Amino acid sequence: MFKAKVRPEVLKEVVDIVSTLVDEAKITTSKTGISIKAVDPAHVAMIELTLGKGGFEEFKADDVALGVDIDKIKEVLRLAKPGDMISLEHDEDSNRLIFKVGNITRRMSLVDTSGMSEPKVPNLNLPVKVIVKTDEIRQGIRASESVSDHIALLANKEGFEMISDGDTDSVNLKLGKDLLEELKCKEDTRSLFPLDYFSNIFKAIGTASVVTMHMGSDYPVKLEFSVAHEKGEVTYLLAPRIESE
Repeated sequence: MFKAKVRPEVLKEVVDIVSTLVDEAKITTSKTGISIKAVDPAHVAMIELTLGKGGFEEFKADDVALGVDIDKIKEVLRLAKPGDMISLEHDEDSNRLIFKVGNITRRMSLVDTSGMSEPKVPNLNLPVKVIVKTDEIRQGIRASESVSDHIALLANKEGFEMISDGDTDSVNLKLGKDLLEELKCKEDTRSLFPLDYFSNIFKAIGTASVVTMHMGSDYPVKLEFSVAHEKGEVTYLLAPRIESE
């Protein structure tokens, strides 16, 4: 059983984040809220998203796994007007998810979840923790996108840097520790990442004003941020590109 009401902006935030990696996802419901784990087809990035029942206007659920087509949910979101509420209910008899927006009812067939793997978030002991304003990273990404298709993240005890080196130009975002919300650095680190993945997730981040980044040299970067005005949490892991000597 799953029945809920949610504000369109909350559902949009969840959908935007998940759709950076996959077109279909498994939503796991419980009495306390929903969770989604997804890995992109190339196995470069993964997301773990949880949204507590406090992120909904109404929420009632048992333990259920619902396979959804993300693009179809985007179609429902486009129907919502300011002030609307979206109702969701799992019709167990027809195995459909029923959405109601205003006077519109959309009955959506569910996707078979048997082929969807359940990714496990690796337990990484990363030596650097940086909490930075989301807008600072977005500005660095915008500057980098016309220069290169990859981005290097560096940290030391003095601060954090993003560097993008192209064939002719380069971009550097440098934030001293006085410009960071928090910096914990046990060792100097540098890792290179595909810029398109990094850019897409920061474009999808909605209400989170800060992002926590855990880093290590040539290790995945782990991003943590809140959604739905801190009613939910996201962990995003992005694998590094190993730089040639």
